[in-house]
Amino acid sequence: MGTVNTVLGAVSTEELGLVAIHEHIGYGMPGSELDTKWWKTPEQAYEETVPKLRAFHEFGGGTFVDATGICNGRDIDYYRSLSAKTGVHIVASTGFVGGDTALPFFEQASVEYLEAQFVHEITVGIGTSGGRAGIIKVGVSRGGRMTELDKRIYRAAARASLQTGVGILTHLAIDAENAIAIFEEEGLDLDRVLFGHVDDGVNFDKTRDTWIADQGGRIGFDTFGYETELPDPPFWARPRKDRLDHFLRFIGAGYLDKVLASADANCSPLGWPGVKGHTVNYIFEQLIPDLRAAGVDEATITKIFVENPASFLAIQN
Repeated sequence: MGTVNTVLGAVSTEELGLVAIHEHIGYGMPGSELDTKWWKTPEQAYEETVPKLRAFHEFGGGTFVDATGICNGRDIDYYRSLSAKTGVHIVASTGFVGGDTALPFFEQASVEYLEAQFVHEITVGIGTSGGRAGIIKVGVSRGGRMTELDKRIYRAAARASLQTGVGILTHLAIDAENAIAIFEEEGLDLDRVLFGHVDDGVNFDKTRDTWIADQGGRIGFDTFGYETELPDPPFWARPRKDRLDHFLRFIGAGYLDKVLASADANCSPLGWPGVKGHTVNYIFEQLIPDLRAAGVDEATITKIFVENPASFLAIQN
């Protein structure tokens, strides 16, 4: 089918295996590393992360897509070490989770400047690591509407995607009309865009998931495991059955080719405690068993976690 940039080099899509399409090695807001409450040594982060990735690999996981953008704690040399240690392919992101997570340096950056940044990280490498990004991250800032900076980032991402062939992954799928208008103005096929977090407990009732899919976009149900049943649920939690039913309805409505799933978990959160007990391995420990119990067959599970991610991540030359 093609190749995908991982932090250790390009691999064929046939090598990806089961893919967790929207996860984090460690995510934090800019400046969180300066907060003494959350200081963490590299050894501590490593001890928290390696067992989770090893378990992912032992469960049958092949590829972990790190959706952490610029300014939010990316460390490509660290990712390379983790990948070599655990055998898990790690795909890194260029781009930004949202304009409101971009440091002031980028606030006035032009579309052309941002495009050049993204292209460099995809084709040359991130920093001096030599590891190249395999996905472009974009997002809607707090408030639920795209800011002017968000719009420049989306437009730059569209141009970088067209130039390099990698896909775009969004943080939230709200204000999708503005996003789709930008992508269409730039001539980007919406099949190259995965609109994420359609299932989160804050925005699911405002997200036009079937409409986005009808326009050609891919849909990410990627906050599985953030449940109101947790002892200390986050504000974006949702009842487990509600999310699963939403997912099954979407698939049942004929959108199987458009759907991808993940847990959006942090292996070792930066500057916040994370959600206790929630890891990427929710995919194996809860989600896939729930799908089987609901009557979903193995071919459909393979489509969701192997075939659709491989198609999306493949560089389109």
